[in-house]
Amino acid sequence: MKRQSAKIGPPDDPQIWIGVNYWSRTGGPLMWRSYDPEVVVEELRAMRDHGMTVTRSFFYWPDFMPTPDALDEDLVARFGDFLDRHLDLGMSSIPTFIVGHMSGQNWDPAWRQGRDLFGDVWFVSRQAWYVRELTARFKDHPAVAGWLLTNEIPIYGDWPSRGVGTLKAEEVAAWAQILIDAVRAGGSRQPVSVGDGAWGVEVTGADNGFRVRDLAGLVDFHGPHVYRMETDPVRQHLGAAFVCELLDIGGKPVIMEEFGLTSDYTSEANAAHYYRQIMHNTLLAGATGWLAWNNSDYDDLYEAEPYRHHPFEMHFGLIDSAGRPKAQALEVRDFAATLRRVDLARCGRPDAPVALVVSSFLDSRYPFTQPEDASVVFDVGRQAYVAAREADLTVGVARESDGLPGDCDLYLVPSAKQLTAPAWRALLDRARDGATVYASYFAGVHATQRGPWWPDLDGMFGVRKQSRYGLIEPIHEDEVRVTMTAGLGDLRAGTELVFPAAGTVNSRSFLPVEPAGAEVLARDAHGRPALLRHAVGRGAMVLATYPFEYMAAVTPAANPEPTWRLYRALARAAGVVPAVSFDTPLVNASLMRHEDGRIFVWCVSQSGAETAATPVVTSGVLRDAAGADVTGVVLPPYGVIVLQLDPA
Repeated sequence: MKRQSAKIGPPDDPQIWIGVNYWSRTGGPLMWRSYDPEVVVEELRAMRDHGMTVTRSFFYWPDFMPTPDALDEDLVARFGDFLDRHLDLGMSSIPTFIVGHMSGQNWDPAWRQGRDLFGDVWFVSRQAWYVRELTARFKDHPAVAGWLLTNEIPIYGDWPSRGVGTLKAEEVAAWAQILIDAVRAGGSRQPVSVGDGAWGVEVTGADNGFRVRDLAGLVDFHGPHVYRMETDPVRQHLGAAFVCELLDIGGKPVIMEEFGLTSDYTSEANAAHYYRQIMHNTLLAGATGWLAWNNSDYDDLYEAEPYRHHPFEMHFGLIDSAGRPKAQALEVRDFAATLRRVDLARCGRPDAPVALVVSSFLDSRYPFTQPEDASVVFDVGRQAYVAAREADLTVGVARESDGLPGDCDLYLVPSAKQLTAPAWRALLDRARDGATVYASYFAGVHATQRGPWWPDLDGMFGVRKQSRYGLIEPIHEDEVRVTMTAGLGDLRAGTELVFPAAGTVNSRSFLPVEPAGAEVLARDAHGRPALLRHAVGRGAMVLATYPFEYMAAVTPAANPEPTWRLYRALARAAGVVPAVSFDTPLVNASLMRHEDGRIFVWCVSQSGAETAATPVVTSGVLRDAAGADVTGVVLPPYGVIVLQLDPA
């Protein structure tokens, strides 16, 4: 399965953006009123000295467009000087046009007067004029690296609903087309995207009108904004990575357009861990650009909006108000140095022999389904992704909506209440052709048509269901203990796996079955089949009768939990053996391949303590940056080491 690592720019000159979202400490969103070029140079130099050469900058809309048919020429001139300062320092910028939302507050141009942002023809034409005029002014400036239409416009244009449910997708797509056409009409050929945060139905399961598929044909890159709140450290560290995997749509580069944290929420040491994990894990998930939020703290602006009422927004900076680089700034510096060392612009991800199947019920609006049917797909998919990464599997995220790839050895269908009937038929065909297909039972989180929507479950998996209509079989214990009764991959008979039990009154349930042609691989503590393998054609269909991934997904601090061992065993049984792996889920190995043939191995720790681990190398020799052979690694808390895999 192909996995994208697309870059900004042409193939002969690919670009890696490492930078920061920028507001000067002199004014925040109102910086253009009090523009101080000397302070700007100081701030830019601090960014450049820490490996950041690109800023995302902002035309604050109420100031730059004071009337429907005029720009503020003084501010335009100041922005030109701002770009000149970038050029002097060897830096570039990505200007953002429609800036009506920022850091917990919305601002309108005084002349908007309640007009609809997307559907009012006159108002859209004024936006297009504004975009075209600013583009024409700066299209030839060598410091302009690209353009963004907006900043998080779903929560600006649709604030009453918090960006969910009322915007019409066709209006949004038409609006985006008009504004992108305005960029091109202004004479620019630089890359452009929307700046909406990539919060569409393809990622969240909630349709906010900004559908990634609709916009993919218009934009030059996808730009997720990720500030996840989690209950599990590993899910937190890999959450943004899973979002990047889900944005493998249309072959466009994925740029981490916004990520970061406020120092008011965390210690500086933990902030550094977070930055390190987010940057490296999103890289391994296909991202090729990073723009942190943001450059500076704003302690002197405590009486100004939005910082007066959202005071935690003052402290997202990489540099504090006294000019001191925080530990997270040092992480960005070190990350940039690593990418230069491996020449990331010429690296890509190897093909994946393992496919993680994401149900089309995440992003398709099927009739008479419930919102939870969509949102839970993200939850179980992310947890399965965590387990696959813990097992050191080279895994690709395969959307059912795009058609299932036909070249994988193992297909993982985690806690799936719903796939379409053609998808089940396709998975059965993959097994007949020699693949292993694993699926785990899931009744769903609500009572409406509760149960697995799997056509001919008995025939596919070689079992006879013992379930009763309209009822579930509840899991009463706090843990699900599963003992292997036959070998599977590297799991030997007699091995016990202990999974957390969790969920709603509906979802905390299992599927009672009897084998009818399938081999029982594992039984639960009551002797009931928990894992079964059914030989079909040249491959196998494997059924888990418990929703292991779902239960872990809703359990705080669950990871690592034993699903990684199950996935590793399934991979071994399917003939998938990683080139480099660790016999601990606390250190994850992932590969990147340079176009000259070099292979780099990222070793990422998910432990809060110093961790020693021994790599298992199936072919070749691991070496460090100095060329010395490596037979073991010692990683600091949540640390990352990048090694090279050379021929033996």
